[in-house]
Amino acid sequence: MQGKSGKMKSEKKYKTATQRQVAKKLGFRSGFELEVSQFLESLNRWVGYEEDTIEYTQPEKPRKYTPDFILKKKDGSKMYIETKGRWTTDDRMKHSYIKLCHPDLDIRFVFQNPNAKIRKGSKTTYAMFCEKKGYTYSPLKKQIPKEWLNE
Repeated sequence: MQGKSGKMKSEKKYKTATQRQVAKKLGFRSGFELEVSQFLESLNRWVGYEEDTIEYTQPEKPRKYTPDFILKKKDGSKMYIETKGRWTTDDRMKHSYIKLCHPDLDIRFVFQNPNAKIRKGSKTTYAMFCEKKGYTYSPLKKQIPKEWLNE
């Protein structure tokens, strides 16, 4: 049996192991991949497993964004307020794309807790992420700063 490295691996009998566990020990990601490799080997058609990497570009996907609140500033321009309890990776990516496409929009964030971590185990908080990426946010929990309202 060939594994990821292309070298033959011994097929031990694992009496208590699941097919997935056996497959993992042989360098596969699933029991199904092991089954397919065994089938190909039975036909003497084994070529390789996960040896090549193919680069690709995901096609553009037009999207729409609806801000939570719109405030009109004294100069007549708009300020968009986005409120976030939980700010997921997808939400952060979405706002990165929005900023890339519309760098002149004034989008600001109000978090339930700006000191919340961006994900479990991370040292980065929502506030730190905003500062690093150049997003305007309220350092106060659940509050729109009065300065914003007076602009």
